[in-house]
Amino acid sequence: MNRTAKRVIACACFLVPLAVVTVTRAQVQAPKDGQGKYHIVPGLRHGPSAFKRNFLVETTPLQAGVMDFKHYHTYWETVDFLKTWAKAYPELIDLYVVAQSFGGIDIYQMTVTNKKTGKHTDKPAMYVEGNRHTGEVTAGESALWMLHHMLINYGKDAEVTRLIDNFTFYFRPVNNPDGNLLYLETAQTNRSTIRPVDNDRDGLLDEDPAEDLDGDGFTRQMRVKVEMGKGDAVVDERDPKGRLMRRVGAGKGNYLMLTEGYDNDGDGRVNEDGIGGLDLHRNYPENWRPETEETGRGYTQGGAGEYPLSEPETRAVVTFLFAHPNVSVVNTMDTTVPMLLRPPSTSPSDERMYPEDLALYKTFDTKGKVITGYERAGDVYNDYGRGNPLFGHSPDFGYWQYGAIWYGDELWNGGNVGDYNKDGVTDELDRLNYNDKELKVTRFQPWTKIIHPQYGEAEVGGWNPKFWSQNPPPEILETWIEREARFNLMLAGSLPKVVMGEPKITAAGDLYTIELPIENQGFIPTALKQALLVKIVRQDTVSMVLPAGMTSVGGMMGGGRGGRGGGGFMDMEGGGPPMAAGGRGGQAAPPAAAGQVAAGQGGGQRGAGGGGGQRGAAGQAPQMDTSKDKVIIVEPQNRPQVTIERIAGNEKKVVTFKVRLNGITGTDATFRYVSTRGGVVEKKVFIGKK
Repeated sequence: MNRTAKRVIACACFLVPLAVVTVTRAQVQAPKDGQGKYHIVPGLRHGPSAFKRNFLVETTPLQAGVMDFKHYHTYWETVDFLKTWAKAYPELIDLYVVAQSFGGIDIYQMTVTNKKTGKHTDKPAMYVEGNRHTGEVTAGESALWMLHHMLINYGKDAEVTRLIDNFTFYFRPVNNPDGNLLYLETAQTNRSTIRPVDNDRDGLLDEDPAEDLDGDGFTRQMRVKVEMGKGDAVVDERDPKGRLMRRVGAGKGNYLMLTEGYDNDGDGRVNEDGIGGLDLHRNYPENWRPETEETGRGYTQGGAGEYPLSEPETRAVVTFLFAHPNVSVVNTMDTTVPMLLRPPSTSPSDERMYPEDLALYKTFDTKGKVITGYERAGDVYNDYGRGNPLFGHSPDFGYWQYGAIWYGDELWNGGNVGDYNKDGVTDELDRLNYNDKELKVTRFQPWTKIIHPQYGEAEVGGWNPKFWSQNPPPEILETWIEREARFNLMLAGSLPKVVMGEPKITAAGDLYTIELPIENQGFIPTALKQALLVKIVRQDTVSMVLPAGMTSVGGMMGGGRGGRGGGGFMDMEGGGPPMAAGGRGGQAAPPAAAGQVAAGQGGGQRGAGGGGGQRGAAGQAPQMDTSKDKVIIVEPQNRPQVTIERIAGNEKKVVTFKVRLNGITGTDATFRYVSTRGGVVEKKVFIGKK
């Protein structure tokens, strides 16, 4: 069939009046004043972009403006709460826009920390994200529950108060506002982004979306009775009401089972090319694979996007985290399994992960199963995929490129209630029995007769695809989101927490030895081994900062960048002497403030050179006469900074400095611990005789 004919069929399907014998509208409410009747989906496509806006009971709050988790929050309701909290807790919250979605909607994010205890970037941090996939709105609700729980319990609950005082939390409850609104305001759904895609590879974009034929606000299943032997299903006789259908294979039944809607493009399939279709969770840069490749022998990944980070929603996550390397723990949540899901996604855990890093993950797996009640926890490749790889997956980026503890948990069980009726078999009958006996509102729609323009008499009904198959019914939503949030709170409580003890200072004449105890009281180290390998973090350091005029080695301690290749110019960056410059190498540490002593990290002087240039050597103690300094740095010689690489969880280290007081009886000093992910900790001491 040519493309013109397909368009004619599509238009005909939209215009044919649909005879509905019985209509059930209990879950759809009338629009309120000022609310538009249609939801417009941005993007150029061959199918419709305007869909009837639904006002569902499931998205209606118990009381407007009052937080409850007995309903699902649309993106705009979520944003309203974020703005309200930002005004109510200005000492704890910063609210800002991190990016715009494909459809041009602002993506809001919130930073939570006690501003009086330090800058958010100077503290160990956690990033929490939900609702990346359009229909997986439970994940966004869990992020929102955790955020709300922390705010209302700050100053009341000791552990929550400790977390906000000592750490930073970045919350992005909804990373895909386009999808959230499509899902909660219309009968439509998709995998992730609304970017138009040719899912059925017929040259048309989004030309065959689903239709809500009975007006109940959802697109469910459709059954068409045919002669025995011409269908693929039969009525399951175990349900006396005739609601359940049993698949028996093509040519073996007397019913055809279809999804609710039309075959808009005349290709014999129903709803196979709806709105969008890319997958934001296959768009990460680590181990990304294209959707097609030329040889036919390589790996591909459906929904991957045109290139890594092609989608603004995913790109906004990666760019934010690279700009905030203080984040040690991440959870970007989805639905359903349920499962605590972590790297790797393309190989067994033991093959690629540092044993000490993997041990941390396995500990969290075990603790998490107890907290959440999930039966499953583990890696994407084996424990989730049964040996089938996923490419462009966030946990892999999170560990191999970002060097963090990164989960991509799956919430809700998809309506799998186990062997509820105790007949030894887990199947649809268990779900139906659970629905009939346990739920306040049935999630199985009775079959409703319609006259279909292509199939004649048909029936639509079956399970609620949004608030049963993909997300829990609202009446049990809070149970599921709280369990997951409690797991995330446990992860938050495991962040590195570095403290300095009281130093031991001993004197031998005018020579003073300072032994400074440093302890990581958290469970997670200040850097994973992988983080050190990929240089997403610097090694931890401890510096001694002296008052102005006490030593002459102050600003000279900064290390320089690497050499410049080709061309170049004179430069003093990093505190080194000016040289003919080559291409940039390693990043220099900030030079010390005037009169203070602080050693630079990374490169040494700039060197002349062609090509890319080499990374500068580590900053070396300059050769200088310090005999007239009031404080002479003895150990480390003329370099009052010690590199300690990292501090493991619950590990204690002792850092030693030696100084000689020259013509003075004492001096103040500040010892400063600096770590990319362990934060910044300072202690003021006095050295000498008072």
